[in-house]
Amino acid sequence: MAMIGLLATAGVGAGASAAAAAGTTTTAGASTPTVWLCRPGMAADPCTPNLTTTRIAFPDTVLGVTNAQAATNPKVDCFYVYPTVSDQKTPNADLTVDPQQRSIALYQASMFSRHCRVFAPMYRQLTLTNIGGAATTEQQQMAYGDVLQAWQTYLHKYNKGRGVVLIGHSQGSFLLRHLITSQIDQNTAVRKLLVSAILPGGDVTVKTGSDIGGDFQHIRACHSPTQVGCVIGYSTYGPTAPADSTFGRTTAAGLQVLCTNPSALGGGSGLLNPILPTTPFAPGSSIAAGIGLLGITAPQVSTPWVGAPGSYTGQCASTGGANYLSITPNGAAPQLHPSPLASWGLHLVDVNIAMGNLINIVAVESGAYHPAG
Repeated sequence: MAMIGLLATAGVGAGASAAAAAGTTTTAGASTPTVWLCRPGMAADPCTPNLTTTRIAFPDTVLGVTNAQAATNPKVDCFYVYPTVSDQKTPNADLTVDPQQRSIALYQASMFSRHCRVFAPMYRQLTLTNIGGAATTEQQQMAYGDVLQAWQTYLHKYNKGRGVVLIGHSQGSFLLRHLITSQIDQNTAVRKLLVSAILPGGDVTVKTGSDIGGDFQHIRACHSPTQVGCVIGYSTYGPTAPADSTFGRTTAAGLQVLCTNPSALGGGSGLLNPILPTTPFAPGSSIAAGIGLLGITAPQVSTPWVGAPGSYTGQCASTGGANYLSITPNGAAPQLHPSPLASWGLHLVDVNIAMGNLINIVAVESGAYHPAG
């Protein structure tokens, strides 16, 4: 996940139209048609489930039920790239849609269907057996090449001038960082389509003391939900990140890792609104075991989702050179435990701990976005 470096591929020239950009960019490492995990019109799309959510206050008070559903004609799209979930034993996963991919799409992407059409490509990701730093350049290019090809396909076939939110996590965020750097940041026409980029667990860099100038030269950190064309990036830890924290650090001179608090985009602290499916993550998988270590507890409810608004407070913090989102439980909310290692902090819950905040941000951004002229 965090060990995946930026990949060197050529970007498209600034000023080209979005469709032309898609048509003229070579896809590195991809040789097969895009396989979609989620796409509008697909049968059994894991990104458009029943979204009915029971709202609770810990430990067991039911506050009400939100009868949410996927939007029928949303104004914008979401392009989602999932994190490392594959338990396949090869260095790169194949394009088979395993239970792990369906589960992560449900957990991280499906709630965004309330406000956007969700496109999520399968890609030959570095598997859980291959994230310790030994991945070859060819293996990394294979993963990125599939994401790049899917992005080109999306722009050429489905976008039609619509605004788009890029959403990733961990390996997905690292790949989207490179996609934005090489395909969007320097291309005015494509950049105009960007509603926002939500890249938790991906160590987006900015110049020290700034909100821009590291990975991206034209895309700033989001400071308000009405701001568009901006980026949200953070990694979640408890009150204090350990000295050997995996996320939130960079060794690049003059740069720091961005922390954008999704509960308080303007700065300071805010209340986080977790939302989780009541369906267990793919049973028997490595990620399911990691989630089990977090210590997430909630009362059993009859709806497919459970939310606990305001159950945690989030604030960006800096400790020992790491910038991260520090969270503390409120009231009877459970204290979450680092998983799978202390150095990872609460990486596995980066998205869901703030899901209510993130979907509200996308709702406001989509209203503020005006299609490119």
